Formats: sequence, C-alpha cells, structure tokens
Amino acid sequence: MPAVVVPPPSRTASAGTGKAPRRRTRVLALTEARWAGAALVLFLLALPLELTGAPGWTWGPLYALVYAAGGWEPALSGLRELREKVLDVDLLMIVAALGAASIGQVMDGALLIVIFATSGALEALATARTQDAVRGLLDLAPATASRITPDGGEESVATGDLAVGDVIRIRPGERVGADGRVLDGASEVDQATITGEPLPAAKGPGDEVFAGTLNGTGSLKVAVERDASESVIARIVAMTEEASRTKAPTQLFIEKVEQRYSLGMVAATLAVFLVPLALGDDMTGSLLRAMTFMIVASPCAVVLATMPPLLSAMANAGRHGVLVKSAVVMERLGQADAVALDKTGTLTEGTPRVTGIHPLPGSGLTDDTLLALAAAAEHPSEHPLARAVVNAAQERRLRLSPASEFASAPGTGVTATVDGHRISVGSPARLLQDTATPPAARAAASAVELEETGRTAALVMRDGLPVGVLGIADRIRHDAAATVASLARLTGGSPMLLTGDNARAAARLAAEAGITDVRAGLLPQDKAAAVREQERAGRRVLVVGDGVNDAPALAAAHIGIAMGRAGSDLALETADAVIIRDELATVPTVVALSRATRRLVVQNLVVAGAFISALVVWDLVGHLPLPLGVLGHEGSTVIVGLNGLRLLRESAWRRAAGQDPSVSGPVTRPTADVG
Repeated sequence: MPAVVVPPPSRTASAGTGKAPRRRTRVLALTEARWAGAALVLFLLALPLELTGAPGWTWGPLYALVYAAGGWEPALSGLRELREKVLDVDLLMIVAALGAASIGQVMDGALLIVIFATSGALEALATARTQDAVRGLLDLAPATASRITPDGGEESVATGDLAVGDVIRIRPGERVGADGRVLDGASEVDQATITGEPLPAAKGPGDEVFAGTLNGTGSLKVAVERDASESVIARIVAMTEEASRTKAPTQLFIEKVEQRYSLGMVAATLAVFLVPLALGDDMTGSLLRAMTFMIVASPCAVVLATMPPLLSAMANAGRHGVLVKSAVVMERLGQADAVALDKTGTLTEGTPRVTGIHPLPGSGLTDDTLLALAAAAEHPSEHPLARAVVNAAQERRLRLSPASEFASAPGTGVTATVDGHRISVGSPARLLQDTATPPAARAAASAVELEETGRTAALVMRDGLPVGVLGIADRIRHDAAATVASLARLTGGSPMLLTGDNARAAARLAAEAGITDVRAGLLPQDKAAAVREQERAGRRVLVVGDGVNDAPALAAAHIGIAMGRAGSDLALETADAVIIRDELATVPTVVALSRATRRLVVQNLVVAGAFISALVVWDLVGHLPLPLGVLGHEGSTVIVGLNGLRLLRESAWRRAAGQDPSVSGPVTRPTADVG
C-alpha cells in the first residue's frame, strides 16, 4: 500500500539545494586586507592635499604612513626571501618606492606601495575563501545519525562515531549520515552533490547510498560500509585540498623574468653609483646618477605594461557576467588548449522538463488532456519530476482539476483521484505489472523508446489502464552547441563531456551539443583523474562545472570556470572564474579576450622596454637630467597604461566574441532547435 506523503521536516536552504553551508572569512579579518585598506585610505587623504598645494607638513606624514602601512609586510617578506638568496620583485618595488621618495617623487612611490598592498590582500582573500568552502563541504554530512541498537531501539550518535557494520535509520527529508547499503525500505535520494544527476535516484534493498545526500519521502535502514574519514564526501574534500596544494605555482608573464631583472637592476644601480665614485666623481653626482638610473630602470612601466590590460580585461569580463578572480587567471585562460565540460547545470539548465507527451491510441486523450490529468495528480507532490509535469501544464495554461486521496510510493509514483478517476503517474517498470494487454504493451514500448534516447519515462494510468507516457529530461542550454563549436575552434579540438549521469542521457546530450568524447557515470575522483590524465599528456585543460562533484576537477585543471547561478559554494570558491549569469557562450568569449590581452601585454612590454633602454643608455653614456628622466619614465608609464585601457571598450568584448565591432548590439547567432 502506498504511504500518504507527510511533509518532510524543515531543513536549511543549503540542505535543500545540496550546497555546502556558507562559511566566509570576513575581509577585515585578514591582516593583509587591514593594512592595504589603511594604506589606501591614507593615500586618498594625502593626494588631494598635495595636488591642491597644501603645505608639505600636511601631506608628508600621511605619505610616510602609506609607506609604513602598505610596505612593511612585502618588505619583511622580501627580506626573508633575500635571506634564502632569492630576490623577488616585491622587495624591488619597495626599494624603488623608497628611491622615488628620496629624490622627491613621494606620490609615485606611495602609489606603487598601494598597488602592491592591494594585490597581496586580494590574493590572501581568495585563498581564505577557498579554504572556507572546503571546510563548509564537510557540513553536508549531518552531525548525528540514528543508530539502531541490538534490541531494536534507536540512539542518536555522532556520525564520526559510526563504525562499519552499524545500522542507521534515514527518515524522510534527512541527510544520509554515512556511506552504506540499504537493508530495508524504499525511497528516492537526491545525489546531485556526489554524481551531479539532476533527478533523485530510487533506492531499495541492496542499493548504495552516500553520506551527505538528501533522502526523499521514504524511510531507509542502511548498513554502514565506510568510516566517516573514508566516505565519498570526505574524499572529495581531500582531493580538492590536495589538488589545490599541488597545482603548479602560477606567475604572470613578466614575473617569469623577475629574478634576473631584479638582480640585474640592483647590480647595475650599485655599479652606476660606485664606478664613477671610484674614478673620482663626487658623492652627490654619483648618487644622483645612480638614483636617476634606478628610477628610469625601475619596473614601474613594465608592471603597468602588464597589469592595466589584464585588469581592463577583467573589468570588461565582469560587465558581461564573468568574474575572473585574478590577473593570473586572466592570463591563464588564454593558454587553455583542451576543454572538459560538466553536463547537468553546465551544458544543461539543471532542471528537468517535459520533452514529450504521448497519449496512447484508443485512450481518447489529447496531449493537453493527458498532461492536465498527470499534472493534477502530481500537483501535491514535491518530487522534481512532479514539478516538471506541473510546470509544463502551467506553461500551456491548462486548467488543473483538484486532486483528492493523494498518495505517494517512493520509487513508484503518485496516485490521486481526479474528476472521479483514479490517476497514477510514475515508473513504467513499477506500475506495469502485466504487459500482455495491447495498451500495456504499447505503453511499455513507448517508455522503452523514450529511455533509449536518454529521457525519463513517466507512465500515466487511469483507473488501472495505461493512457499515455510523458518524456522528461534536463533541457540543453540554447547556446550549448554554439559554445562547444567555438571552444573547439579556439583550442583546436572537441571538448570532452565529464558527467556522473547515465550513459544514455550523456550520449543524447552530447549528440545535441556536438561532443564526441563522452565519459559518463563518473564519480568526483574519476572526473579529476580524467583531467590529470590530460594534463600529464601536456594539455592545459579548461574545466567548466557547477557542482560539489566538479570541485576536484576544477582544482586539478589548468583553469577552472564555475556556473554561478546554480553553482555550489565549493565549486564557486574552487574555480578560477565564475559565470555569474549562467551564459555559457561567455566561456569562449573570455578565453578569446584573454588571448587578445596577452597580445596587448606583449605590445606594451616592447614599448616599455624601448623607453627603459633609451633612458638607461642616455643616463650611462651621457648626462640625463633627473627631471627629464622622471618625465620619460612617467611618460612611458602613461602610454602603456592608456594602451592597456583599450580593453575596457565594448568593442573589445564584441571582437572577442567574433562579432563586428561596428555593430552596436549583440549579433544573434543561429542555434539548433533544442526544444
């Protein structure tokens, strides 16, 4: 007998959505952020005072505090590196800032300090938020579980105290407390956090369940098969942390020559000071020449040659719904030469929809009347398939008759009385006990045909006789096929599909999207292994996903992008970039924008290098006046800065998207009919 549905116990939003509870480190909780904020505020107080001609005693101390607040930490870090015989650019920037201040360019040095302090604070914040998300993932598994005692009673115990062989009871609406196997009962379990499947999986005796997944309306008795530290959810945490730790350190293009440039500049500055002094030049002249050399040879223009284009590209991407978390990420996006895509929530909308309505011959029903009957019966249910049926009826503006005597059987379906008829909607395999009659045979054949194409079949019965079949599937995004084609052109190879869903559903989706490399039925560790396999083969893999189960692959990849609207907290924090508006087509666009940015960075480096070379030669072989040296240095900085700002223009985004820059609006591309 089907059990009448009892509303599940209330649960948090995070439990209902399968997301990890949000833990967020506050910005001001970070030492780096507090000092960077202080330096910025002090700089903004000092700058207008200097520009308006106020006395030096009003703004001088403020600038001094800027140097102290923003510079002490990178200076200390640089000195520690120096103790290890490593000269990094942070220390060089501090020296350059102090050198600028020593010859009167106090504001320039303070600005350099603020830029570096802010960059360090943003990096610290990104690291802290990622650690927050990884820790929060463990909260998906409940803190306690109901363990069945030998005498048949129940006791509440911490899930960490469960041992292999213990038997626990999972009530409706509860999260599973441990990995195990069902001994008794029937229900449907939402496993999206583990497998990414959009629909709950029917569970009965002998089926495996995972800690952290959400039970439906049935009650389950589960035998524990793994310790808490060995559960799938715990392994996801461990894999994500390990991948984040072992991911190769990244550097901006200009930082790859940091050591040589830093050492060379220090050595050259000392030589410019000491050689003339040894040859009889006076102390003041030698010091002035050396300070001029340090100013004109300082990497300010080189840094600005790199950062404004990257920051401009990041800002442009942000305006179009793509959050790129750092300049390093902006550069790395264009390096990707292989792409791996998740299915549910990435290539698809992540919400099941009715894709086929098939009344049986002789039933006397039309598409609308069949859908209205099914929706009326499903209306009281909270099951995702029921919501899909009801939403389809509402989209067609169908009138739904009231349902009475509603009952639900986990794994089977629902039954209700509608307009005097007993209507059942559910699994064909469970509802069709006898397929010998012609209507039952036709219904079974229709269901098999739908399931072979990767859809879920829902049988509709009226008074015990089959009258139709509904096809339900997660709908592909309208821009999925165009996105796959664009990524294939950019990387020179077709993307691969990595999904925890079944092979038939994956194959159907891949055929619609134009993907040939399909890997289905993957657990999180399998996705990460597939990415590492590509990385070992020398590929730089771009992974696009949205769920907890995608986090290890996102962390292991050369670059990871998360879908923001429905993405789990862990995926959003682990990913290097986030598609805020869930517009899949922005993925190839931001990759193309990154490549355009790299080309502009190279242009800027050529310009900056030419200026630095000319000014250095002038200072060494002639006599470069300090004001002229500063003017040339600042002029090159302005030129490369303005050149980088070109990427802020709307035309830069349209050009990256393959659109005509002269067209003011977006160009509509033809897409396949996926309805």
